[in-house]
Amino acid sequence: MALLLEEENIFDFVVKQGNGVKGMVDLGLSKVPDRYVQPSDERINKLEAKQHVILPIDLSELEGPRRNQVVKSIVKSAETIGFFQVVNHGLKIELLEKLKDAAHKFFNQPPEKKAIYLSGVSPSPLLVKYGTSFLPEKEEALEWKDYLSMIYTNDKDALEHWPKLCKEVALEYLKTSSEVGRRILEVLISELGVTYEDWMAEAYMGTKFVNMNFYPTCPNPELTVGVGRHSDMGTITVLLQDGIGGLYVKVEEDEDSGKRENGWRFHPSLGPWSSTLVILCRLDEKIGPLREVAANDGKARYKEFLFEEYKNNFFGNAHDGKKSLDFAKITTQLLFSFSFSFVMTIFIHEIDICHSCDGHRPPNPAISYI
Repeated sequence: MALLLEEENIFDFVVKQGNGVKGMVDLGLSKVPDRYVQPSDERINKLEAKQHVILPIDLSELEGPRRNQVVKSIVKSAETIGFFQVVNHGLKIELLEKLKDAAHKFFNQPPEKKAIYLSGVSPSPLLVKYGTSFLPEKEEALEWKDYLSMIYTNDKDALEHWPKLCKEVALEYLKTSSEVGRRILEVLISELGVTYEDWMAEAYMGTKFVNMNFYPTCPNPELTVGVGRHSDMGTITVLLQDGIGGLYVKVEEDEDSGKRENGWRFHPSLGPWSSTLVILCRLDEKIGPLREVAANDGKARYKEFLFEEYKNNFFGNAHDGKKSLDFAKITTQLLFSFSFSFVMTIFIHEIDICHSCDGHRPPNPAISYI
């Protein structure tokens, strides 16, 4: 045990051999290894963070007389915080509980059963990936998490290649929560002054995957993070919580006072995550500013490119706040010609997100599903 936990052996043990953070923790830890200690400016100062209470949005009221109020709530949350909690969304509680249970079962397996899905050895690398941290080969400090990512192509591939312990429930979650994402997408596009059309769902929701993130008990949570600062790259992320605190959002403006604050907000009702459906554009979709929005604005602030290019840039660099958006920004004063085909990008999560590692854990450590 002592040999494995020596600093020079941690990367091989955790990352390359597939033991993950959980495997390291199971050996017994009295302190966070140096490889996981984040720079001071990347840690969450819980004493300075403020609690932010989000009032749940009742999605069932989109079909009733309060539709306008609900639409306004969704839009305001997307524009300011980038997060909102929904209720009466149509997903059965039994399904959500089964998904949480399946995730715990997967991560509680012996390391060798999970390691078969590591990059480089996974029998279906385009459909299933197990790993740890975000981009360990490029990170100065590793993130305190293990994850399982299941990419969706069709039902047959999912049922054949996704891990047996969670494939059926994860597939059902993907299908049902995709409808939640579609309804929200329709609201957001319409409120931009653009007519929503059915083809947009396939174009801007054409790539989907379910992520399960696992955050083992941490002896020094103040020194590390479960997930570093980042801004999600997808169209919409549908997040299932497991009731364990830890999600922080960096708010750059206090909507109550109108003052710039640039501070962290703790969202106790949202984190750290159980299961998440990430909804992306089709990889071959050409994205850029909505023609109608750019026309109203007088200029385009983002360039036009294939979504796959943006995705590759996002996954090619370690987490660094909103820096991934620099790839899409126009750096000159040259305006777009509006002869381009209709394209769009929705950056709902144009914010910094970070997960702390709370040392006070229940018997089952925190899990998040994306």
